[in-house]
Amino acid sequence: MRDSLRMLFFIFAVTYIADVYFCFSFPPPLLSLVTYVDEDEDEILELSSDQTFLVSLKIPEECVAEEDLPHLLTERLTDVYGTSPSLSRYFTSVEIVDFSGENATVTHHLQYGVPSDDENFMKYMMSEELVLGILLHDFHDQNIPGCENLGLDPASLLLDGK
Repeated sequence: MRDSLRMLFFIFAVTYIADVYFCFSFPPPLLSLVTYVDEDEDEILELSSDQTFLVSLKIPEECVAEEDLPHLLTERLTDVYGTSPSLSRYFTSVEIVDFSGENATVTHHLQYGVPSDDENFMKYMMSEELVLGILLHDFHDQNIPGCENLGLDPASLLLDGK
């Protein structure tokens, strides 16, 4: 037992001395600075075509009496799509197309500038699922005071791409 303790102590001492010796006898490794430049970030796209979406939102009962709701939703949609990392480069405008207190719905027209004749762009970058998903995600992250249930039910949002 004593021999095994001596052996463990000896291994520990040799390992410790070797670590100390090698740490102080060699200069520290040189650090290098690498800068990544995103080539697409400053690319100026030729957006020669328009893509429009109609977004219809069913308004919950507790929100129908809110007078500024159409204006608040227009600002919200402008902010959501204007700051979206994936769509802000293409987003141009949003406007109210229809507001019906009787049907409790509001419809907005979303306008995007897109590259012309690029099917893959429309399939992968501007799909209806992506545009709707960004809005649903925002409604789940933040709600409008007094209208907490607005946009939380996926069935209350309809998106139609033209």
